[in-house]
Amino acid sequence: MIIDTIENAQKYYKIHPQFENAFHYILTNNLVEAPDGTIEIPTGIRSFITTAIGKSKETSLEKFECHDQFIDIQLCIKGNEIFGWKPRHKCKTQKGAYNAEKDVRFYSDAPDTYFELTDNQFAIFFQKMFTHQ
Repeated sequence: MIIDTIENAQKYYKIHPQFENAFHYILTNNLVEAPDGTIEIPTGIRSFITTAIGKSKETSLEKFECHDQFIDIQLCIKGNEIFGWKPRHKCKTQKGAYNAEKDVRFYSDAPDTYFELTDNQFAIFFQKMFTHQ
């Protein structure tokens, strides 16, 4: 997992072949004005935009999720949001079936740690457990 500010995004371009494209999209689009929904970026990246209020520590546990195929870059555009995180190998209690179309599975385990993102901060989750809105 990586936590940083969008101003430092270029430091992570070489970690994954699509990171430069993903961060270029973030840096060159007015995400504050973007409508909620899914945006397909031509380079094979999907962007999910939501203007919902970030969840609290307690309510974030409702969607303790992981992905088998995709890496998540979670960006807090404005406000704050609390995330919980735990290494996937430590999660034991799956909540429902794996959704291959959305590449998501949920767990009801408690996170090992919590952290908060604020304006223009991001977290990158590499197929590990995390909670968010």
